[in-house]
Amino acid sequence: QVQLVESGGGLVQAGDSLRLSCIASGRTLSTYGMGWFRQAPGREREFVAAISWSTGNTYYADSVKGRFTISRDNAGNTVLLQMNSLKPEDTAVYYCAARTRPTQRRSNPAVYDYWGQGTQVTVSS
Repeated sequence: QVQLVESGGGLVQAGDSLRLSCIASGRTLSTYGMGWFRQAPGREREFVAAISWSTGNTYYADSVKGRFTISRDNAGNTVLLQMNSLKPEDTAVYYCAARTRPTQRRSNPAVYDYWGQGTQVTVSS
């Protein structure tokens, strides 16, 4: 089992920045990578960013590319999502997720085995 706990959400104005954290515990060595997803009211959960442990490569949704950065801390048990130039359309509950299998379909929520409880991000105009 892997436990994930997100933090760092809040209410900000358009143009501001936030940094989300996801602390992983448990059998973290069984994971191949992690991702961030978000879900706005009435909408499906959508991919935001992902990072692969083996290569260190990062992947982003087009809507956040150039504004968001996913990274891993040196200890390896925390994944960060730095969000800059926030827009009202970024408002959502943000979830981190971990996968225990190698895959090319990193943007597909179905390939992730563990999820955090989510943290609310609200961007006012």
